[in-house]
Amino acid sequence: MNYILGSGSPRRKELLGMILPEFTVSPSRFDESTLMTAGLSAEETVKTLSRCKAADVYNTYCKEYTDSNIPFCVIGGDTVVVSPDGEIMGKPADRADGARMLRRLSGATHQVITAVALLARMEDGTERERVFSVSTDVTFYPLSDEEIERYLDSGEPFDKAGAYGIQGLGGLLVEKINGDYNNVVGLPVAKLYRELDMLMNNEE
Repeated sequence: MNYILGSGSPRRKELLGMILPEFTVSPSRFDESTLMTAGLSAEETVKTLSRCKAADVYNTYCKEYTDSNIPFCVIGGDTVVVSPDGEIMGKPADRADGARMLRRLSGATHQVITAVALLARMEDGTERERVFSVSTDVTFYPLSDEEIERYLDSGEPFDKAGAYGIQGLGGLLVEKINGDYNNVVGLPVAKLYRELDMLMNNEE
């Protein structure tokens, strides 16, 4: 099976390497902003985003692998942060938006939801699909304005959902988590490992 990660995230690439020794990276070109205001629930939003991203890459590889006997599986993922009052947070638009997000998360518990879509074409030409999501609760320490500004100065928040990265300096903002740490980083590899096995064995 040829595995393709449909994401340019270095964090997802590193995590996927824990369970797959070889895979290709082919970032999706799907514009996620088209769904962020679609009125879906957070789980529906992130699942739809992950599938759209995977489908974009899958369609490209269907054209490249014109020999239908070449099996491949695209792994698409997306992560959103859900604030304590229910706002779905993607990546901040700018510094002011990042500061606003961090103030909303300060001193409270929020959810991080990552969805993963697996789209595969098997050796016999049949197609298989699995889409799942994992949620982790994250509690922040109360943050002062100075702490928020200092973190924004680092530049780390601007390409991350919810304006923080738990695997970097953002980890200093976190008091505790309840759930899968890797899910907060961007890829729930323990669950993905099992889902890939079920996909390959065509299990429900």
